[in-house]
Amino acid sequence: MTAPSRRSFLQLAGTGLALAGLGVPGAAAAAPRTAADTPVLLNFNECPYGPAPAAQVAARDIVAGSGRYLFGLAGELRDLFAQQEGLGTAQVRLYPGSSEPLNRAAILWTSSSAGLVVADPTFEALGDLAAARGATVAKIALRADGAHDVRAMAAAAARINAGLLYLCNPNNPTGSITPAADIAWLLANKPAQTRVLVDEAYLQYSDQRSVIGQVMQREDLIVLRTFSKLYGMAGLRLGVAAAHPDRLRELASLGDNPLPVTALAAGLASLREPTLVAQRKAENTRVRQATVGWLGARGFSCVPSEANCFVVDVKRDGTAFIAAMAERGVVIGRSWPIWPQRVRVTVGTEAEMARFRDAFAAVVDASS
Repeated sequence: MTAPSRRSFLQLAGTGLALAGLGVPGAAAAAPRTAADTPVLLNFNECPYGPAPAAQVAARDIVAGSGRYLFGLAGELRDLFAQQEGLGTAQVRLYPGSSEPLNRAAILWTSSSAGLVVADPTFEALGDLAAARGATVAKIALRADGAHDVRAMAAAAARINAGLLYLCNPNNPTGSITPAADIAWLLANKPAQTRVLVDEAYLQYSDQRSVIGQVMQREDLIVLRTFSKLYGMAGLRLGVAAAHPDRLRELASLGDNPLPVTALAAGLASLREPTLVAQRKAENTRVRQATVGWLGARGFSCVPSEANCFVVDVKRDGTAFIAAMAERGVVIGRSWPIWPQRVRVTVGTEAEMARFRDAFAAVVDASS
């Protein structure tokens, strides 16, 4: 069976239907489940803890006033984010998640005469849309350590007259990082006409330095952040684009809509929680490293990760392995064409990763 992408998966009517389609026993049944019967979802890189308690309270409290647009909330959140990141407010624009500015970037800066350079594997949405618009998409394999091969990417950008180069750091699906020095080299050596979009959706999980401050000096850099990952707000939809005001105006030229006030209120509360990022980063690191260590002790290697996901080499067909895990109630991510025997796994809670280990061991034993 073919593992669905995030985009096709989200088109399903709900989690129960989606899991039934993956073959999880009893997924569509209405009967109450025990904790052991509830499927473990380790497939979309969601934060298993959900929004911070203060963010949940803020979202609930704002509902009574949500008959109004409450436009001032967006400005308040923009200003707080800009202050915390050392940016001017003119360099910041809010979006419902980071997928929308990604899609807008493809529309604006790629075409049949302006190509796109991406890593392989990486998050595919931008490449898919660019290709649909007739753009040449150059896919450059990650280095052995999981970092982007910035020299090969710069050469490809010159070769295909790239209008845009996409760099996800930490990368999805691998969680691997590209060092700041490599990104600096890329910005200094890429073709002049190529804009660089750095997707920092997973940055808060990492020790990597952000490049967001450079948008104050550069006109060719766009940095994206999202509240969907560490802040646990995937379903609330809130993200940030940081760039030179001219680039933000170009992004805005494709239209605008007010953001949900629940997302804005939750985002403000999240940014005001001084220990939230450090606490969740530490817990994610602890659980991820314990799982990666367990896999390594059994001979299954992982690409080094600093995010809430990792890629493991299962040493057999990845699609079949994913299906076998789902049959045991643990839903993991996909494999990629360049790595058909590697699968992505989201880091869940300690209890969820215990379920993952049990299912993983059972699948391996059944196929040995």
